[in-house]
Amino acid sequence: MRITSCGMTDVGVKRTNNEDNYLINEELNLYVVCDGMGGHVGGEFASAIAVNTVEEVLTSMELRPTELGVDAEEDGPVEVTREKLRYAIRLAGKRIFQKAQEEPEYKGMGTTCLALLVDAGNAFIAHVGDSRGYVVREGRIEQLTEDHSLVNQHIKAGLLTPEQAKTHKLKNIITRSLGYMEDVEIDIQVRAIRRGDRFVLCSDGLSNLVETAEIGESVLDYGPQEASRRLIESACERGGDDNITVVVARVDEVP
Repeated sequence: MRITSCGMTDVGVKRTNNEDNYLINEELNLYVVCDGMGGHVGGEFASAIAVNTVEEVLTSMELRPTELGVDAEEDGPVEVTREKLRYAIRLAGKRIFQKAQEEPEYKGMGTTCLALLVDAGNAFIAHVGDSRGYVVREGRIEQLTEDHSLVNQHIKAGLLTPEQAKTHKLKNIITRSLGYMEDVEIDIQVRAIRRGDRFVLCSDGLSNLVETAEIGESVLDYGPQEASRRLIESACERGGDDNITVVVARVDEVP
């Protein structure tokens, strides 16, 4: 397995601090983007707890399958990996929630969490919130995640069009996050990877300002580093009203 990756984050044009955090662990083929919320201190702290906890669980925690609620022999290694990733994100949420209960200055903090783990020929994509994951395959880009947001619920109910949602006054309200409650439902999907796949993880500071097709074109035309730089520049040129984070991972070889 060989993956070429790059991650970048930028405070944007209008914010004074960056509440986003991201992680690239090349040994694990683990990529995480978290977009924090909860004020100058809280959001940045929450997103840092999330990326650090996910990495800690996947690198150093020895968890028996029974602790994950799976039977290794019956369910198989894919299910074990899926549930370990779920455990990692749930633990991150619990740590953020507990910290907010213990220290008043962190009250109300939380974060989105989007994680990609490539293992044994599969991509495991887990998310909570409205940070987005995409895959570009055979020249086409596909959004892998569904926003956990109020405007997305309205789109699904036929109350808003996708175009209307982009400028709606409630577009920043998310319906799931780590830390708001002690536990949270996590969406996880598993996909077989192919040589040439390009995965993109980003915070909504990018996806709100750069069209999906443009993201796909950038990662097809440029390597991960240059594509990341150009995407952040595009978001800044269009207002950069939020922090902007992007991770691009290109699958160069598969087993």
